[in-house]
Amino acid sequence: MNPIDTPLLDRYQRLIEITLDLASTLDLDTLLSRIVNAAVDLINAEATSILLYDEASAQLHFEAATNIDEPLRRGILVPVDSSIAGWIVTNRKPIIVSNAQQDPRHYGHISKLVAMRTNSLLGVPLITKDKVIGVLESINKRSGIFTEDDQILLCAFGAQAAVAIENARLFQQSDLIAELVHELRTPLSSLNTAAHLINRPEVSDEQRNRMMAIIQDETFRLSEMATSYLDLARLESGRAQFHKESFVIKEFLEECANIMRSRIQEKGLQLRLVIPEDLPSLSADRNKLKQVILNLLSNAIKYNRPNGGITLESKLVDSEFLFLVTDTGMGILPENLTRLFEKFYRVPGSEQLATGTGLGLSICKHIIEAHSGHIDVQSEVGLGTTFTVHLPTKIKS
Repeated sequence: MNPIDTPLLDRYQRLIEITLDLASTLDLDTLLSRIVNAAVDLINAEATSILLYDEASAQLHFEAATNIDEPLRRGILVPVDSSIAGWIVTNRKPIIVSNAQQDPRHYGHISKLVAMRTNSLLGVPLITKDKVIGVLESINKRSGIFTEDDQILLCAFGAQAAVAIENARLFQQSDLIAELVHELRTPLSSLNTAAHLINRPEVSDEQRNRMMAIIQDETFRLSEMATSYLDLARLESGRAQFHKESFVIKEFLEECANIMRSRIQEKGLQLRLVIPEDLPSLSADRNKLKQVILNLLSNAIKYNRPNGGITLESKLVDSEFLFLVTDTGMGILPENLTRLFEKFYRVPGSEQLATGTGLGLSICKHIIEAHSGHIDVQSEVGLGTTFTVHLPTKIKS
């Protein structure tokens, strides 16, 4: 039965069923998707979106919508002072706008991105523990106009959705923080030991210099871990912003290679580039893809054998760009390959070859998946490892 003909009591029964489902969902991406799809069903709208509010920076981030499935659009900033969503956050009140195009608060940038005209709009604040965490907006009633009953129903749903979002965020943060704290113990223990020994009178100058080197290495490792942790937290929460631009792949990869060339030469390694001249341009977030390629090259340097080689290759296969980074290292056992992209995971024994945070590959995976691609790995013990980034030739934005 069409929701417009359904009695209000039945719609509230549907609301109860939906909120029970939300309460059991702790994955934030899944939860946001379920919320917007459920709102469309409840209100009988053409589309629904969620914007999350960051109180610390006083910014609204566009996070999910029924008419947008492209991950690169997550995290788009919506101005608080010149948008209907911003008005809802500031005033902590729901609103029905019958003619959005004539409302001076309407922020038309999102409409242009999704190629859907916003005619009418119903928006409610997402409030939990007296804190506004975002806005739920439904646009264009499919039949008739948005009513006060619609507003009451969406407010009730928004209250439950806000609790579910906050629970998912807390679960996500506590999980990541627990892992970070666990990983901090090793470098902190090394720093504590080195600091204790360095001033002892029986320690020789050579030993003291060795302790100083440990302190410097572990301090750098902590700094690197903090930076990586923040990158990963932004990616997992959807707050990382992506900026598409068109660029020539050959020039892009040569730039990445030049950045790493001195480190490659220091290790006595040989770098080979295999990049066709006729590759078409790619439209993507250049800086974030550079982060991926540099991380893969860095790993290829760290875990290579003396006088080994690295190959950086790109090619077009069917409707995909492939970026391959191959090393001639010791390879990875099959049972370890499946865990490579887990947070903080490091292959057993790799600590003897190089230090690391165990977050780099997880960050790479998030960045590539945000570009609607994927990354995989093949390795043979004793021969080496190849990481392959798969990106669609037409990345949605």
